[in-house]
Amino acid sequence: MPKKSKPSFEKRRKEIARQQRMKDKAAARLEAKERKLTEGPRLEGEDPDIAGIRPGPQPLPEQWLDDEDEDEGDGEDEQEA
Repeated sequence: MPKKSKPSFEKRRKEIARQQRMKDKAAARLEAKERKLTEGPRLEGEDPDIAGIRPGPQPLPEQWLDDEDEDEGDGEDEQEA
């Protein structure tokens, strides 16, 4: 007896998944295009990753400042024991 297989079902499932990926990519392209239009032009020579950073040492983030205060108190208690 011939072996019964389901290639058409698997093919259809893969095709639906491929079509969904294509729709998702098209939507992402449209979002990126709209975002670029609304942002406006960038200044020539300015890197957006470092925009607003001034030269020299940077202030520590607030979450680091809170942790340092707690760590200092814990370290003194451990030395006394």
